[in-house]
Amino acid sequence: MIKDIILYLEREQPYDQVRDYALSIAETLDAHVTGVAFARDPDLSGNLMPNFPAQMLTEIRAESEKIARTTLARFDAAAKRSLLSSEYWLVLENELRVPNTYSRLARRFDLSVLMQSDPDGVNNDALIEASLFGSGRPLLVIPYIQKGALKLDRLVCCWDGSSAAARAINDALPLLVKASNVELLIVRNERRNGAKSEIDGIEMAKHLARHKVKVDVKTTPAGGMDVTSVILSHAADCSANLIVMGGYGHSRLREFILGGTTRGILSSMTVPVFMSH
Repeated sequence: MIKDIILYLEREQPYDQVRDYALSIAETLDAHVTGVAFARDPDLSGNLMPNFPAQMLTEIRAESEKIARTTLARFDAAAKRSLLSSEYWLVLENELRVPNTYSRLARRFDLSVLMQSDPDGVNNDALIEASLFGSGRPLLVIPYIQKGALKLDRLVCCWDGSSAAARAINDALPLLVKASNVELLIVRNERRNGAKSEIDGIEMAKHLARHKVKVDVKTTPAGGMDVTSVILSHAADCSANLIVMGGYGHSRLREFILGGTTRGILSSMTVPVFMSH
């Protein structure tokens, strides 16, 4: 069940549509939603700025907190308009520690909602990576160009038989059971030719049907395209409202690095992506 949602609030008002989408999720699932805004303390570690004036640091902190409080006020007003069960938190944190702090907060919620990075604005890559690999919870990444509320007409679940894909589908069940149509998408490439029925989707489709999910299995060849392009092209062709997929990565020097398909989806997505690791 998804009854407790945490939302990372973007400070810039043009991104409020992401907040509104998150509120529509809470409304659909009758869930409590907590909005979190960070007042960011600038990182002054090392010897880069040894003589940074204390007064200037105080002013920067005060301005950051003022912006965060304004963001929280907009969230509170929007949540009250929707008559949602909600609360909001202001967190003061060092700039570089925000991703890890947020991922720790997200461990106490059923779902974390974040915005995709905007190439011309906010960079949320580190925040998304930390939440995916460090929270132990699913996250829903919303495009920075998102318009409109949650729709559940057609959902696409990416299935490759992996534990990450299985976890994502299971975590997304509260949304899948409400969807009008769910597609289990298998992308056929050289690595998966001759795969067993588990990967072909037969057993997973049966499992979803037992949860009364209206599911169709769709197998498509990669045809020389990368998996990212195949998934996004299929989602566009079938007018998908949401993509559900496992989040993949590998460890390097005790840090997780996003896998190629995961990174590609997050950078090129045009519909919200529900992801678990």
